[in-house]
Amino acid sequence: MPRAKTGIVRRRRHKKVLKRAKGFWGSRSKQYRNAFQTLLNAATYEYRDRRNKKRDFRRLWIQRINAGARLHGMNYSTFIGGLKLAGVDLNRKVLADIAAREPEAFKALVDAAKGARNG
Repeated sequence: MPRAKTGIVRRRRHKKVLKRAKGFWGSRSKQYRNAFQTLLNAATYEYRDRRNKKRDFRRLWIQRINAGARLHGMNYSTFIGGLKLAGVDLNRKVLADIAAREPEAFKALVDAAKGARNG
């Protein structure tokens, strides 16, 4: 029985790894072993940062909403609380977009939140 070698299988696997490692610095994109180790680390960063991206965007939206609310004499927490009392059901992404692009509409939302909190 002939000896089975991994020739084409190994070459395809290495090519696949080296293709994913394009753009890495130095031997990390040229040598299989270094590329594979780097890709293992990159995979953990990818996984972690897909979750961190959600966290980072939520923080950005909250900052934008807070800045818009403070222009009208209200802080973020009272604004969000007022919107809940007023029954306005908009998420933070939409609120941040309105605060940045449509100041008049955002002022109407602030007035609605104030009205709901005051009575």
